[in-house]
Amino acid sequence: MPQTTIDLLNKGIRANQTDRFRRANLICLPAQGSLVVGGDIHGHRRNLERLITHAQLADHPDRHIVLQEIIHGGPEDGAGGCLSYQLLLEAIRYKLSFPDRVHFVMGNHDTAVINSSEVMKNGKEMNRAMTLALERQFGPAGPGVRLAMQQFLFSQPLAVKCSNGVWISHSLPNDRCIDQFDPGIFGRELRLSDCEKAGCAYLLTWGRRHSQAALNRMAQMLDAGVFVLGHQPQQSGWCRAGDNLLILASDHDHGCLLDLDLSKTYTVAQLAELLVPLAAIA
Repeated sequence: MPQTTIDLLNKGIRANQTDRFRRANLICLPAQGSLVVGGDIHGHRRNLERLITHAQLADHPDRHIVLQEIIHGGPEDGAGGCLSYQLLLEAIRYKLSFPDRVHFVMGNHDTAVINSSEVMKNGKEMNRAMTLALERQFGPAGPGVRLAMQQFLFSQPLAVKCSNGVWISHSLPNDRCIDQFDPGIFGRELRLSDCEKAGCAYLLTWGRRHSQAALNRMAQMLDAGVFVLGHQPQQSGWCRAGDNLLILASDHDHGCLLDLDLSKTYTVAQLAELLVPLAAIA
């Protein structure tokens, strides 16, 4: 069983690397078809199932879906260990079924796993909680499974850029960190140091509370029209956090997804009209 899990993670790595829409650390989507975007999932199995049900990729060959922050949260084992790695494995199987249309973007909890650094959620240090669950599940093979998981998370792209100007990433650098951020990271090979504190992938995934001036500057830097991010908790499942920023959350019962046409351009207000409450999906 441990080797089967490691093999699955390695297949997921190869699928991330060979995605035909991938350009270095970006997924570049065409000007046709449609796109379903989920916010943070954090172990919420039912909402991942709803995202998959809504997307109906088998029936829509020109549709894509973006998933983010699947780990850390949700069910626990009897000793309080985080079992969200099981949901990550399900998402990888989904990717393998539709390798060029299921896309992941790296989140801050992913960088924490890559670095083996502490990350808190609801008063619990999640890396330790998940590591202990892996050890209980896989015994002596636990560290090998965890290494394969780290390598998978590291293989994820950083963002999705659509031809219509919609940009999807887990977050953006904080206002005070923009000068430290090098957009060249999207066009070169990712390094482990990028995921460490002050590295560009770290800055990209951890930033919060962006001013409009910072958003405008990032839009010019990245040639983006509208940002769709996760990372910042949203009790209602979404919020408009700027003239060009929509934030999604998919990790609770009020979570939402976004369903958009890749051939059309949008304002944030127009994107908000395309939100679908996950609880409405059977």
